[in-house]
Amino acid sequence: MAKMLVIYKTPADPEAFDRHYFEVHVPLAKKLPGLRRYDISRRPIIKRSAGEMPYLVGTLYFDSLADMQSAFATEIGIACAADRRILAPGDDDLTMLLFDVDEV
Repeated sequence: MAKMLVIYKTPADPEAFDRHYFEVHVPLAKKLPGLRRYDISRRPIIKRSAGEMPYLVGTLYFDSLADMQSAFATEIGIACAADRRILAPGDDDLTMLLFDVDEV
């Protein structure tokens, strides 16, 4: 299993962000080939370290990092990446982590 964790900072216009995220971005991302699951977490989020509280955390699940990379190389994946720039225009507007998961 591989995960993509996307941690969004508070947007300038939360209502516009939510509208676009749930009406455009999520339906588009759900078309990614090989996507197994997509879930989100919204506030309250408990943060145990210093820094800004995340606004929203999205987690996408794939069978492997290779499957994830393949999905984002497709037309849908490229569209998702471009659409992300509408939600979080700057690279500092979010943190994105891609990783394999090992059960322990």
